[in-house]
Amino acid sequence: MVGSSSETRTEGDVRRRQALADAAAGVEPAEADVPERSARTRRFRCVVYLCGAPRTDLAAPRKECVEYAEAFGWEVVEVVEDRAGLLPPGGRGGLARALARVAARDAGAVLTAWRSMVSPVVQEYDEVAREVERAGGFLHVMDAVRDGRRAAR
Repeated sequence: MVGSSSETRTEGDVRRRQALADAAAGVEPAEADVPERSARTRRFRCVVYLCGAPRTDLAAPRKECVEYAEAFGWEVVEVVEDRAGLLPPGGRGGLARALARVAARDAGAVLTAWRSMVSPVVQEYDEVAREVERAGGFLHVMDAVRDGRRAAR
């Protein structure tokens, strides 16, 4: 190995490694070794996206998606609902807003209840999935099994 590995470590990393080595050797940590503030781990964040016909009740899938996200420890930053019915994905303002949240790094995923909420047309669904990936996230379908068929993942 060329060069010291400590050259690529931050000062905080070096202090933490030293504190671990000291603790393993039985050396009491000095007050100076305690970080001023602990690093906070941020929960993974997602946007819930739901789509239905104009008078469709989306309360049940909304609740299921939020509970699903919470079961994984994901934070839901927004629940976006489109009442677009059969409009293609490109014509839906809510889907565009969900994609914008991923592009802005507010969320790392778009979570939806069923594939058909994105699009029942495979090519359209795949294009939306690619758009989410280009924005830096992923599209996750909560119920991968729908209508007795196994959905492609």
